[in-house]
Amino acid sequence: MSTAVSKELRREVLEANLRIPRAGLATLTWGNVSGVDRQAGVFVIKPSGVAYDVLGEEDLVVVSLADGSVVEGHLRPSTDTETHRSLYLAFPSIGGVTHTHSTHAVAFAQARRPIPVLGTTHADTFNGPVPVTAALTPLQCATDYEYNTGQVIVDLLGGDDTRAREVPGALVAHHGPFTWGADATTSLEHAIICEAVAEMALHTIALGPVEPPQHVLDRHFTRKHGPDAYYGNPPSA
Repeated sequence: MSTAVSKELRREVLEANLRIPRAGLATLTWGNVSGVDRQAGVFVIKPSGVAYDVLGEEDLVVVSLADGSVVEGHLRPSTDTETHRSLYLAFPSIGGVTHTHSTHAVAFAQARRPIPVLGTTHADTFNGPVPVTAALTPLQCATDYEYNTGQVIVDLLGGDDTRAREVPGALVAHHGPFTWGADATTSLEHAIICEAVAEMALHTIALGPVEPPQHVLDRHFTRKHGPDAYYGNPPSA
C-alpha cells in the first residue's frame, strides 16, 4: 500500500464509489468518485471498468495532479480521470469530484437544458440552476476529450471558485452530471441531490407551466441575475 496518500482518503474514496450503485446512480460501471490530497499533489480515483461489487481499496489508482501520470496502482484509472484533474486544477476549493450517468440528470444534459430551481430541495444545495455546458466541438472530441470535458465546465463557470462553491455541479451537454465538494463524500452527496432534483423537476414540468417560487426569487442569485435566473435563462442585462 502506497504512502503517497493517507489510508483515510483511500477508504473515503472507496466508500463513496461503493455508494454510487447503492444510491441508484449507475448502470454497470458508469460512474466514478475521486478525492484529492493537495499537499501530496495527487488524487485517488476509481479504476476503469471495475465492477462495484468487486472493487477494493487496493484497486484504487493514485494520479499526479500536475501531469496526470499514475503514481500508484496496477489498473488503469477511470477514463474520466483527466476531467477530474482539470476541475481540481481550476477550482482550489474542490476536494472531491463525482461523475455519474444517472437517468434524470442525463435527460437534462442530453436535452442541453439546465435543471431549474423549482423549490427548496434544489435551492438548499444549488444556489441557482444546475447549468449545462456548451457542446464540445469536433476537435475537442477528437483531441484530449476527457480533459476538454473538464474545460467546458471550467469555461461555463468562468473559472470562478466562488461560483463552483455556490453551484457544486454541472451538466456536460450530451453526457451527464459532474458534481464536486469539499471532499469525496460531499461530492457524492451532491450527485445524489442532483439526480433527485432532476427527477423532481421533470415531474413538476410535466404537470404544466411553473410559476417562480417566491422564496427562490428572494435568494441571492435571483436578486443578482434577475427573475428568469431560476429557469437557467441568461442573466438580465
